[in-house]
Amino acid sequence: MELISFNELRRIKNSLPPGSTERIARELNIDAETVRNYFGGTNYKDGHSVGLHIEKGPDGGLVKIDDPTILNCAKRILGEM
Repeated sequence: MELISFNELRRIKNSLPPGSTERIARELNIDAETVRNYFGGTNYKDGHSVGLHIEKGPDGGLVKIDDPTILNCAKRILGEM
């Protein structure tokens, strides 16, 4: 389990270069909408739930992430920049 502020999660998402959502989806063999849901999206018609639990609070609240695989992939992409 990973614990991160909601604002930090959004900062990571917003810092990713264009096309990163699709790249993460391809690398992990999942739907791009599922990746978007991971970063705060809510399209469960085309994507899946990703095990995020948001508790309201300072800095946008805390996000408990059951599986940090997508987050780790995003951080790796940021490290390549």
